[in-house]
Amino acid sequence: MKTERRPLDVIVAGEANADLILTEVPPLELEQEKLARDMHLVLGGSSSITAHNLARLGARVGFVGVIGDDFLGRLVEERLRSAGVDLSCLRKLRGAKTGLTVWHTRGRRRAGVTYLGTIARLRAADVSPAYLARARHLHVGAYFLLKDLQPEAARLFQRARRLGLTTSLDCNYDPAERWDSALMETLRFTDIFFPNEDEARKITGCADVRAAAKELARAARIVAVKRGARGVLVASEGRLFSVPAVKTRVVETTGAGDSFNAGFLARFVRGASLDECARAGVRAGARAVTRVGGTTAFEE
Repeated sequence: MKTERRPLDVIVAGEANADLILTEVPPLELEQEKLARDMHLVLGGSSSITAHNLARLGARVGFVGVIGDDFLGRLVEERLRSAGVDLSCLRKLRGAKTGLTVWHTRGRRRAGVTYLGTIARLRAADVSPAYLARARHLHVGAYFLLKDLQPEAARLFQRARRLGLTTSLDCNYDPAERWDSALMETLRFTDIFFPNEDEARKITGCADVRAAAKELARAARIVAVKRGARGVLVASEGRLFSVPAVKTRVVETTGAGDSFNAGFLARFVRGASLDECARAGVRAGARAVTRVGGTTAFEE
């Protein structure tokens, strides 16, 4: 099936939520109040950040997700729309609360807590065949948070492939620490898998990241293991190579991996080589960390 004339390059399906970032927070203690240096309420969520930044990089992007009819939902909707993301399949639930992650940062380290809200309410049925047929690629982020999607994720990816789309997946951290949830079945229909180093090791049980990348590449066609300051390790069809990180001044790291996804996919849908895609991903990740929040550096 020819896809060149489809109106969307990429459909991103996943969590739509906000991030509240509190900077330079001292260690928290029960029954005590601590002071943060600054705060930033911004667009959050792996999927939302990837969609926003991918659109800012010039791709035609549609987003499928679920928000509440509240202030945070309106914030998410406004920020995605401002980047030119198509929101015709964004579902709004009356009376529901949009998800929120609160990040506490101290130096380059951070810790977060997430209220799921509408995050877990996304279903495979929300990504209709008619909408899929408008795009060339399907990306799903934050797989381990999408509880209602997981049982149907493999079939969704299989359906996308039948309609001529390529597919990609980012799992993010698994709060349940199970590291499965039908993930391996979904990877059988995944063209690009975007775990970070810690996630790759925990999914496979391999202590060595190179062994983990090779193991995951037996399922997904391409595996790009994000390694932060060490760049990215890519495994595909028997090939294994690294791309070093770009030297930059790190302000805050929220959304760096999601921005890598955006940079990689922006080149992938244009037919670039795997090396070019990986280098574009590294550049996008480096750009993200120069500002607080996952999308701020892409709004300039």
